[in-house]
Amino acid sequence: MVRKPLLERASLPEKWFAPLMAAAVYDPDPSFCRWFVEPAVYAFGRRRVTALVDYLRVGTDAERAGAVRAWYSAHVPLRADRSPAYAPGGVRDPALDESQDIKAAWLEAALRVFAAATDLWMGHCVLLDLPTSRTAYPPHLHELLETTLASARLHPDLQIRRWAAAADHGGG
Repeated sequence: MVRKPLLERASLPEKWFAPLMAAAVYDPDPSFCRWFVEPAVYAFGRRRVTALVDYLRVGTDAERAGAVRAWYSAHVPLRADRSPAYAPGGVRDPALDESQDIKAAWLEAALRVFAAATDLWMGHCVLLDLPTSRTAYPPHLHELLETTLASARLHPDLQIRRWAAAADHGGG
């Protein structure tokens, strides 16, 4: 009931952005958080989902976990049949959806959260969803990735060690 009316509009009021992001972060169901992220991506563009990076950087552990769940939905394919903003005749600035630097910011924040995590659950939450392919990380993050891998290889948790092993064997 919520997502469809939001998607049917080519734009949304600016004042709706923060509540949509908060609803996405605080919704505990990874499927339902998409209902808030997807309309925000269509209305405000992928660049605006940097709000999720901010939750990851400075949020509570619960907010960080919510940001990880919501991040997945921030990469929905943009289709003309989903929103009038992309329909024929719709005007959409492609710069709103350019997100390589945001992806890099996400990767950096996640690696730093893992390094600082004292809670195994938080370590799992941020690390196990990260790519294991080194090519997924921009060059300026390679040193941080190597530090993370060194820590993950020696980690007491088997799943975290497996993530490091996958990265050591070329990732996927």
